[in-house]
Amino acid sequence: MIVKLKIDEHQIYEKHYEEIYEQVKNDPYAQSLGIQLTKFEAGFAEAILEVQSHMVNAYGTVHGAVIYALADHAFSVACNAFGKTSLGLSTTIQFIESAKPGDKIIARATEVKRNYRTGFYRIDVYHEQNLIATMEAVSYRKDHYFIELDEQN
Repeated sequence: MIVKLKIDEHQIYEKHYEEIYEQVKNDPYAQSLGIQLTKFEAGFAEAILEVQSHMVNAYGTVHGAVIYALADHAFSVACNAFGKTSLGLSTTIQFIESAKPGDKIIARATEVKRNYRTGFYRIDVYHEQNLIATMEAVSYRKDHYFIELDEQN
């Protein structure tokens, strides 16, 4: 009979916060866009981006791919907050309003539910108080932790 020990992922988050934070904040693609991680908590992340003039579409408003990249980065950080390697499985985004160069847009990813294999997230993107996009996302949680766990975890 194989008995699996229940792992307290909140304990892992608290004990390995700095190590996990260093890993999730160093995303080369997000950094290349100028995305900054502003909040990192267990199952929650907030990231901000100032829209640059080269990030617009033919109509002069922020390209949907830029909004998506910001939302996706916040999602990635939130679903990896417990040190367990998690990958995006599916996302659905709705664009509600636009933004323009100079606007600061903020994505907030909130964990809705997480189990052993999957995590469910809602990511809202704002310009000031205006909701400009919302995304639902599902993550696949691998067996692997990207941090070193010791026997007490």
